[in-house]
Amino acid sequence: MVSSTSLVISPRKFRSDLYSYPYQADSNTPLVVNVLASLIERNMARNQRISKNCSPWYLSKDMKKTRIFECHETPDMTIQSYLERIFRYTRAGPSVYVVAYVYIDRFCQNNPGFRINVTNVHRLLITTIMVASKYVEDMNYRNSYFARVGGLTTNELNKLELEFLFLMGFKLHVNVSVFESYCCHLEREVSIGGGYQIESTLRCAEEIKTRQDEDRRYNQCAAGVLL
Repeated sequence: MVSSTSLVISPRKFRSDLYSYPYQADSNTPLVVNVLASLIERNMARNQRISKNCSPWYLSKDMKKTRIFECHETPDMTIQSYLERIFRYTRAGPSVYVVAYVYIDRFCQNNPGFRINVTNVHRLLITTIMVASKYVEDMNYRNSYFARVGGLTTNELNKLELEFLFLMGFKLHVNVSVFESYCCHLEREVSIGGGYQIESTLRCAEEIKTRQDEDRRYNQCAAGVLL
């Protein structure tokens, strides 16, 4: 049984994790990953409601410019799982995800007809996180590595990055005040609207991990008996 008290994220705990994250090989997934996943999921749900009330012309006016982010086959992976995968293989620090969130917000503002949905969210995430990592981190993996992590070819990710930069107008600088304001916004996501959803997401992920560990131990015991 997973203790619910150990899963609650407070704004103070979130900020502490953000600024004092232990950069070690066995470090847990940063809390900002869970908060960002929750926020994007709610944004997608809101966009789905909006799309039902908007005219086709409004929804399609930016479609040509942003069509490159649409994928023909929707990845069979939740946003939470996808972000955890990116962290597991890139070890990008918490600040990278905050800057990626800044980029996503700017991208949507520069392209008002663009709506984050199930067909474009994964490509948008891997692109923004890779670009943010290049901006924040001193050392980075190559595009080919990020492509493998994100389930894309190197050529696809190269094109996504280039198109993203032009659609952003190459405005990638994030000063301290902007960074802090987005951190505060993510904190409000925890304290006001997203706390319960984030806690539920964490509990679900923890329960799945516990079941997987139990199955692994059972299989190991069974194998030992058979031998």
